[in-house]
Amino acid sequence: MSDIDLVRKIGQGDKQALTAFYHGYRDIMLRLALSLAVDVNLAEDIVHDVLLSIVRSARHIKLKTSLKSYLAASIANRARTLLRDSKRLELMGENHDLDVNTGQIYQPDQWLILTESIRQLRDAMAQLPYEQREAVNLHIQGEMTFRQIADLQGESTNTVQGRYRYGLKKLRALLIKSEVKQ
Repeated sequence: MSDIDLVRKIGQGDKQALTAFYHGYRDIMLRLALSLAVDVNLAEDIVHDVLLSIVRSARHIKLKTSLKSYLAASIANRARTLLRDSKRLELMGENHDLDVNTGQIYQPDQWLILTESIRQLRDAMAQLPYEQREAVNLHIQGEMTFRQIADLQGESTNTVQGRYRYGLKKLRALLIKSEVKQ
């Protein structure tokens, strides 16, 4: 079923379409929300709000890009709003649980290494300025083009590309610094 058909059927109240949508996009939305909010509870709130919004307004949604890009933009907008309204931006990055669904079975020693790597990446992402974190996550996880991100952020494509480039550069430096400490 195409994205347009899926959204249309959700707008018509089709429960099977809603179930397919939820199972098809839940993990993608949660990963993106978590990477932007860096707080599990806040990420779940963001996804919940976006899901409700989709259900309520599916009849009025006009997809200009893919549904995944639309959802990424919705998640980013909601994350930005919640972070601004709750003043959590300065408080993020402290000991949050992270649920990793990799679909692979790891030995205990492999799991420890993977968990530590994820923690280091999460901690490094939390140290990025929000605009850089958003640009990196929307481009990598949301699979949005720089032009789409620029439109969403109300910035030029060059500004978004700079945020992305500086974000990756800072991430590399933070991760190298983290490795040296060990």
